[in-house]
Amino acid sequence: MRAPVSWLRELVDVEVGKTGADIAADLVKVGLEEEGLHGGDIVGPLVVGRVLDVTDEPQKNGKTIHFCHVDVGNHGQRAAAGGDPAVTQEIVCGAHNFGAGDLVVVVLPGATLPGGFTIGARKTYGHMSNGMICSAAELGLGDDHDGIIVLSEYFAGDPDLVASLEPGQDAIELLGLADEVVEVNVTPDRGYCFSMRGIARELALSIGAGDTFRDPVGPQAQPPARNDDGFEVRLRDDAPIRGVPGCDRYVARVIRGIDVTAASPPWLAKRLSQMGMRPISLSVDVTNYLMLLTGQPLHAFDLDTLSDAIEVRRARPGESLKTLDDVVRTLDEQDLLITDGGTTPLAIAGVMGGETSEVTAATTNVLIEAAHFDPITVARSSRRHRLSTEASKRFERGVDPAMTDAVAQLAVDLLVSLGGGTPDAGVTDVDLRPDREPFEFDTASAWALVQPPESTDGAVPAGLGHDDVVATLRALGCEVREGLGDAGEDEAAGAANGDGQRFGRVGVLPPTWRPDLLNGPDLVEEVARIRGYDQIPSVLPVAPVGRGLTRAQREVRLAGSVLAGLGLTEVWSYPFVGPEVFDALGHESDDPRRTALRLANPLSDEAPLLRTNILDTLLGTLRLNLGRGARDLGIFEIGLVVRP
Repeated sequence: MRAPVSWLRELVDVEVGKTGADIAADLVKVGLEEEGLHGGDIVGPLVVGRVLDVTDEPQKNGKTIHFCHVDVGNHGQRAAAGGDPAVTQEIVCGAHNFGAGDLVVVVLPGATLPGGFTIGARKTYGHMSNGMICSAAELGLGDDHDGIIVLSEYFAGDPDLVASLEPGQDAIELLGLADEVVEVNVTPDRGYCFSMRGIARELALSIGAGDTFRDPVGPQAQPPARNDDGFEVRLRDDAPIRGVPGCDRYVARVIRGIDVTAASPPWLAKRLSQMGMRPISLSVDVTNYLMLLTGQPLHAFDLDTLSDAIEVRRARPGESLKTLDDVVRTLDEQDLLITDGGTTPLAIAGVMGGETSEVTAATTNVLIEAAHFDPITVARSSRRHRLSTEASKRFERGVDPAMTDAVAQLAVDLLVSLGGGTPDAGVTDVDLRPDREPFEFDTASAWALVQPPESTDGAVPAGLGHDDVVATLRALGCEVREGLGDAGEDEAAGAANGDGQRFGRVGVLPPTWRPDLLNGPDLVEEVARIRGYDQIPSVLPVAPVGRGLTRAQREVRLAGSVLAGLGLTEVWSYPFVGPEVFDALGHESDDPRRTALRLANPLSDEAPLLRTNILDTLLGTLRLNLGRGARDLGIFEIGLVVRP
């Protein structure tokens, strides 16, 4: 997940002098590992260029390169020639997704790209190449190494901006490359950090600026109350997974008379570019922007393609859907669908929408969907269809169900302000969420579970008393109710810190954006994380006195040593196989080795079984080595097999 420093400063007060590296270090302190820093390290000239001509030149290696003349304004070769307008920039390029007349991004000799890559004029393919026409990856804007950035496509949602572009214009400012962007690795249990809202909250906790955190879905985003005048929505799940409905909240808002062809403003296009997304159109850009800001995926339907109701249900046998990526997908009965009146599938819930209700340039009335879907349902549909989207990544890790209506309101406000139109007075909010109950937590365990084994005096470090633990939990967003037990009981049971302060039992209701906080040990980990992992003493445990290896263990190790001594190589292989391996090994139909345990959630649908014989996987390892050219080898494996 990327987080522009300038955007973080809008959500939390950060010291003026802090750099992207400083902020990344602050996030590491609370468990968000740094993946990289982008932007802020590009040294120009990086300019807008217009391709004047492209000459194809096939090479002996079968590759075709382009020799281009590019107008880069009064820079580069033209500047060296005293501003002669007849002089243009000569550049060699191997990409094929651009042509004469296109506006592109050109880095000129003397510039430095991310990673300290210095650009100079060099001779290649028989020409002197004076710079480079850039791809998104070369500028740190994405992973596309092969495709050149064509600005008319990149800013397709803002034709006025495209029309204003001129050769020689500064592309660093245009693309927001002067702003540092911190990229962090988000672990599966921290899904709320797949948003600027979540990362800013963590940064505020790390630097002790929790009071300055400005929640984008705070009181300023509260919508009008639900009413009976909204678009009808029915939630009907007749096959819930583990008894949990596939959708427990669905908000629908309608905007009429909107101009979906209106341009996305430059600030919005810049934000999306910094986050590695390409601006597309107003409705897509707004929903993507709010998803990145809040973590709540949204979807826009063309209202005029819908009947009188939306029904959320499981797929029926034989149903299919042509999704927005132009693929017709056969649906599984466990797939949760958004349907038109319960009949026509419109989208795979939480994964991707369909073509039939797609917003097009002719759309004037839009229905905005903001919903909360079951993480397991979304994860299984995403894997089943091999379709990982920005929405599915967030839903399968857990999205805050309490902000659904507020994010829908933000979408309505932003679309109306940028595309005009009038929102309907009707507000649909079908909310079937179960009540949440607090659980008891003994604040003494916040120290007891992380103290070193040798600590026998029970001393608690300064700053980790009862009040400190409660304050930390509240800073995390938990609701804490004190005084659950008898004061005398808490006095007797609690441990004392240096000031004589006693711990005690409290009732804790975790915040709605933290579905991973389920019990006391989870809270202990959070207190330790916020206090600082470096504050937990590291003690090397002493191995207890034992009887050494058993006879069976000694025999196994001896066998391995003998085989290794004979020149064989020990290997470890994944213990997962497919049923066809039993046929390949020639097992009879009644062979007990054919009876294998099937995994409920296999890593691969082609290998859902646990091996019953070492040869099941050892031969696959042998085949792999032979396929890579090995001809003289001997391998062995010591591992477990599973036989029911």
